[in-house]
Amino acid sequence: MTLTQQDWRRLRLPMLSLGLALVLIGLLVSFADRYRLENEQAMQTQQNMLNQARQKYQSSGIEKDTIVQYLPKYNELIYNGFVGEERRIEWIETLRQIHAQHKLFSIDYKINLQEDYKPTFLGNLGNFILHRSIMRLDLDMLHEGDLLTLLDELHAQPTPFIVRDCELKRTTNAAINLNNLSANLKASCEIDWLTLRDPQLAVTK
Repeated sequence: MTLTQQDWRRLRLPMLSLGLALVLIGLLVSFADRYRLENEQAMQTQQNMLNQARQKYQSSGIEKDTIVQYLPKYNELIYNGFVGEERRIEWIETLRQIHAQHKLFSIDYKINLQEDYKPTFLGNLGNFILHRSIMRLDLDMLHEGDLLTLLDELHAQPTPFIVRDCELKRTTNAAINLNNLSANLKASCEIDWLTLRDPQLAVTK
């Protein structure tokens, strides 16, 4: 069948309408596909935010449980003088009490300025910084047991320390007079009094 020119004129308007309809359908399909992608991206973003919120909530719960578990021990360390400011006045008073209780010979002491301490045997301390205050002790003794008594009594105290070095020397007067006891030995020791501090807490004060 051959279309005449008159037939083409008749079909021009329907064909234009069909073309416009196809273009409009294509635009609608493209818009619908873009709208679908935007909704999927928005849904994925909301899902990620929800997952992050869940993780933060779970993490906060774990942190809370950790705090509840270790807070009594932490408060105990503060009370005992390990966490916080150094308590050299208490250290000196402890020495005086031990000296008086066990009737030891003279004790001379000197405490250096506090300094940072990074021993190799300790790992990561987190935000905390370990400090030490080196105390030098000079103790006159009747025998070696006097030094052991002093160190045992210090170890019974809650504040931790490390004995860095001890040197024993025999005095010139080595004779023992039963009526008048005198020192036969002299001990020179260096002790590290340890203190743990959180710099963040110091800033907030």
